[in-house]
Amino acid sequence: MLASSVQRSKPAPYPSKARSALVRRTVLAVLLVGALALLTIAFRSPTSGALHGLQGAGSSALRPFQVAATRVAQPFKDAYDYIDSLANAKARNAKLEKEIAQYRSTQLLNAERARQYDQLKKLLHYETGPEFPTGYTAVNARVVSFSSSPFAHTLIIAAGSSSGLAVNTPVVSGDGLVGLVSNVFPDTAVVTLLSDANSYVPALDLKTMVRGVVHTGPGGTLILDDVAKQLKVNAGDTIITLGTVDPRYPDLYPYGIPIGKASNPTATDTASFLQVQVAPFANLGSLDSVAALVKTQKSK
Repeated sequence: MLASSVQRSKPAPYPSKARSALVRRTVLAVLLVGALALLTIAFRSPTSGALHGLQGAGSSALRPFQVAATRVAQPFKDAYDYIDSLANAKARNAKLEKEIAQYRSTQLLNAERARQYDQLKKLLHYETGPEFPTGYTAVNARVVSFSSSPFAHTLIIAAGSSSGLAVNTPVVSGDGLVGLVSNVFPDTAVVTLLSDANSYVPALDLKTMVRGVVHTGPGGTLILDDVAKQLKVNAGDTIITLGTVDPRYPDLYPYGIPIGKASNPTATDTASFLQVQVAPFANLGSLDSVAALVKTQKSK
């Protein structure tokens, strides 16, 4: 029995390639014919018929699954929409902030240019007006910098000895007196301001013709000093430079440069002089352009 051979069954033959291709083609043809038949039935009965009933039944059967799928997908859709809108909002916000910064920069630049233009316009008006002192010519100069020290009231201008400036050259703005040149270089000069503690300007009340000296008083304010208390100085009177009274002692400032406006003229019983505050016409802390008054001939 061990030596006897066992008869094995023959394996089933594999279908041939031609047979497999024929089956696939047949199935495809049946599906195409079925699809055409369904389309024909659907077009011939657009609103009723067995096919539409079958479609309605299928839709009703699948409706719960569609609702469930929509509800499951809705949170993810909402999250995506939120993240997308947040990203877009951040991008728009960054763009708007950049545009606002540009607008602000342009606005500040235009305001600065307008302020410089206004000062130059006032300078030109002063130079061509009747108040400009005779025997002088104006050398317009740009203000380079102000002193960084709180105890030194000076500024530097972009004009020097090469333009005719010298020590003690008067400097004005389009509004009034600024100060004197205290140091000069070929292309720049240092100007000591009217508000400096060492500045003394012989002055005149243009209305009452009362004389005095303008200098810095207590608290750093300008005052008209050396005015006898029996004399009259009114609040609002214009104070100007006195100029040269005696040719033997020429003054540093020519006659008639506006200095400021008088205010609060008072006098105590024990004081010998009036106490008169002077508000300067020139904005000494915000100057962009000034004019140095260079002599062309001997002033009267």
